[in-house]
Amino acid sequence: MAQQYHADHVGSLLRPAALLEARAQYAAGQISEEELRRVEDQAILEVLDLQRQIGVPIYTDGEYRRHSWLTAMNDAVEGFVPEHILVPWQGPGGGLSRVSTQVVGRKLQQRRRLHGHEAAFLKAHAPGPFKITIPSVMMYKPGLTDASYPTRAALRDELIAIVRNEVRLLVEEGVPYIQIDDPSLTLGLAAQVREFMRAQGIDMDRWVDDASAANNACLEPAANAPTVRALHICRGNSQGRWLVSGGYEPIAERVFNLMQVDRFLLEYDSVRAGGFEPLRFVPKGKTVVLGLVSTKVSELESQDDLLRRIEEAAKYVPLEQLALSPQCGFATVSVGHPLTHDDQRRKLELVVDTAAKVWG
Repeated sequence: MAQQYHADHVGSLLRPAALLEARAQYAAGQISEEELRRVEDQAILEVLDLQRQIGVPIYTDGEYRRHSWLTAMNDAVEGFVPEHILVPWQGPGGGLSRVSTQVVGRKLQQRRRLHGHEAAFLKAHAPGPFKITIPSVMMYKPGLTDASYPTRAALRDELIAIVRNEVRLLVEEGVPYIQIDDPSLTLGLAAQVREFMRAQGIDMDRWVDDASAANNACLEPAANAPTVRALHICRGNSQGRWLVSGGYEPIAERVFNLMQVDRFLLEYDSVRAGGFEPLRFVPKGKTVVLGLVSTKVSELESQDDLLRRIEEAAKYVPLEQLALSPQCGFATVSVGHPLTHDDQRRKLELVVDTAAKVWG
């Protein structure tokens, strides 16, 4: 039986100024990798202590060793090349944006562990149980040539093998909680985004099934371990912007039943996420972590509103199968969202205090 946590957070936390400065200096060749690691270590120790003070029962390193939630793979595996893609952001500063990214441009060659350095430091220094967050393999795409990977399926299988082996090693090392982050699952919730994806040759109904199978394959080494297996689903999250609006109904029955995980961390911080009715498909024994607290805005939610919404969700999922968290990370990319460190602390304190009132 996996450990239950009624207060949770998705993973990334706002970077301190010293860490952002050190990362910029490293990119400019002004400091060594060893010096960057020293700054990262100190920042992680401080953010672990912050979580201890707040009382968060599951710790993360804030994803402080990554430029973004997605870049652990790029940092550890050769074969990624720069490219620009069009992203239909919504919200503050939204619109069709040309975004710099990295795509698979040649045969992948793994040169080091994906998360071994993160897990080792957390195992040595976290005051309690900790999680490692892993991007879904569905978030990576072929790039400039099809010579190495003529189909998305061929690339997906290669990436699954890499992530599956990493999960096996994390389980062997005793990591208590492994979470896959897969925003791609929600791309079919809005008609305009579904059409945007179809224009790129992607059928979103097939995508949901393929993504569920891929995520399951990655997490399979943890299936018979005491490790918590979790899936985080959101609608895109970058500097207060989002990609998709719409409730979970189009994917709920398949995802909640196909995904072999213990916990679903779901975005529920605004009307864009729809109602709780799709939670009726959640099987017995699986936990729904309600992302009711927004990391996109600085305004602190009302605890009375949170309590009311948890009660509403309990009409579809038994209360003991529910938990509470922010809807996404506080810094999906290094620059973070439009909140202060004090805003972040107050929101995490609200999550912990509200969970204590509901579940004791």
